Amino acid sequence: MEVKKSVREKNTRTMYDNIIEKHFGFMAEVRLCNVCHSHFDQAIANASDKPRTCQIIYITFCQIMRMAVSDHFITKDDYEHICGDISLPKYKRAEKRPLNELEKNTLKACFDTDVFTPRERAFLTLIYYCGLRKGEALALTRFDFTFSKDGNYVHINRALIFDKNTPEFKDFPKTDHGVRSVPVPLPAAEFLKRYISSLPGTNLFYCATCSMITKSSYDKMWKSIINKMNLAAGGTPMFPLIDDLTAHIFRHNYCTSLCYKVPEISIKKVAQLMGDTIAVAMNVYNHVVEEKENVTEVLEDALAI
Repeated sequence: MEVKKSVREKNTRTMYDNIIEKHFGFMAEVRLCNVCHSHFDQAIANASDKPRTCQIIYITFCQIMRMAVSDHFITKDDYEHICGDISLPKYKRAEKRPLNELEKNTLKACFDTDVFTPRERAFLTLIYYCGLRKGEALALTRFDFTFSKDGNYVHINRALIFDKNTPEFKDFPKTDHGVRSVPVPLPAAEFLKRYISSLPGTNLFYCATCSMITKSSYDKMWKSIINKMNLAAGGTPMFPLIDDLTAHIFRHNYCTSLCYKVPEISIKKVAQLMGDTIAVAMNVYNHVVEEKENVTEVLEDALAI
């Protein structure tokens, strides 16, 4: 942690800290030369009800043992004996999804009836119309926008992260492709201009105790958004119709919506607007194509004689 992971992002270091503290704690008194295969098995068994956590435990344990080999504390054979033949519970990554029709219709209805506070609407506007990551949107200032007759743009050059509850600016976005300028559609631009003109300070998002938004304040805002959308959709707190919505679903919806417009827009341009790789955009596009394709009709047409 102090050497190998010191240059990693804070969220990544926090993840490793949690794994070491919570899942390797039972080995605190075990000397490195006495670590054996059963210790590794035990760490996995203790978290067997959390398949994704088991994956991270496996990765972390192997990294530690590989570094021990590099530093000549154990041999390569020791590594193979300790880390070989480890069984992990099956893990299926949750499939990313765009907004469903109920969520889209409810969002429009809430926009039309001014259900959201200005701050809530500003955040939703940025993640829906511009496909920004949560941290990218929360880091924006009034100076990150260009509104002119030549076009309306939001300029992404950093992100906001949380150290527990404390907000911190990260001087670059999540990926190398993250620095970009994203067009802001006219309905979004008109609202954002009004919102920015009403701000008492520089940052778009802030709270009563801080010029930046804290994690607890963000969580409260997002919970309020979900509750308002749920009620507008006809749900109740006991029987919600909308309750599993995340900010990333809005980003995935943006990407999916653009992919439906290929070839009017290229995959390369979609990736640029997303601040992501072409491979990521292509993966979403492939899902879109799979939804639209009719295999039977294509086969009959292709093989007609």
